[in-house]
Amino acid sequence: MTYDVTIGIPVFRTEAYIRQALGSALAQTYPSIEFLVVDDGGNDGTMDIVKELQQTHPRGRHLRILTHEKNLGVAASRNDIIDQACGEYLYFMDSDDLITPHTIATLIGIVRKYQVQIAFGSYEKIEVSGRREVYQYPALHVSGPDELACFAYRKYAGIQASACNYLVSKSILRDSGLRFIDTSFWEDFVFTFDLVTLVASAALTPEITYTYCCHEGSLSHYQARTEISKQEILSNAKAIEHLKQTSRALYNKVYYPQRCLQIAKTDFYIACHILKRRKHIKPSVSWQELRTIVRHPATWHQIRHFKQARWPNLALYLLARLPSPLCVMAVWTIAKVKKLI
Repeated sequence: MTYDVTIGIPVFRTEAYIRQALGSALAQTYPSIEFLVVDDGGNDGTMDIVKELQQTHPRGRHLRILTHEKNLGVAASRNDIIDQACGEYLYFMDSDDLITPHTIATLIGIVRKYQVQIAFGSYEKIEVSGRREVYQYPALHVSGPDELACFAYRKYAGIQASACNYLVSKSILRDSGLRFIDTSFWEDFVFTFDLVTLVASAALTPEITYTYCCHEGSLSHYQARTEISKQEILSNAKAIEHLKQTSRALYNKVYYPQRCLQIAKTDFYIACHILKRRKHIKPSVSWQELRTIVRHPATWHQIRHFKQARWPNLALYLLARLPSPLCVMAVWTIAKVKKLI
């Protein structure tokens, strides 16, 4: 069958949350939706619940399951969804989060109204403590090859660092060959950060369409843990290194200085986190490794000719040129002044 939309849900050991999450997807008011679940080899009771809903829910016949014989990771699952989706548009959600009943109707309505390739919804986050935070975009319509990237990179965290909660034309993903990178962390941030450079038209809405639900033990919540794997930290840095590589082909774009600045800032915040949580990172990250992490994506020659964000880019470039002990000392000092540590 063909559908207007595919909701893609990678699943791995979310038995406690999948009924509510998948239920919120199946409760959509919009009719033409394929629900594509990827079983990533969790070997718990999660898929029993999915199969039960497939058999009993009125929309169960539109729920399709892809199965991995072993755990391949969320990146491989999302890439399978891109390859196998039958919908004209694709919407990712996580198997422990929630969407509103009108999420798809709202976003596809925006897509059709403005004739855009992608529509972003606003969202809320529920912390482990129960505290709620709302993140709202402005009501905005942009068109032109570089306009969405200019908006996304205009400030730090200008767009959500997630692959969830936007409706995107499947053809963009397949035609461009954009894939989720093979890393355990931040693959969704990297994907979306690069995706915005491929989109020629987009719209954003302040309407809340997604709820991120934070849970105890989540790998994305460092502060709740007393021991953090060094490999996890380096995987985060590896993801940002991928963005440095993909930036090389974008040096002539108007948004390039701002893109470089956001990448360099992310590296700086990773370094700050390493110093703040250094007693909990096992084994420890060396000074040389930290200096390598904050290496700037642009060259000295490129930064000299930036018409935007020249001075902050230059400062972050020079930071990584210092000898390792001085670089670490400088990061520590700046972080203390900014109360990041």
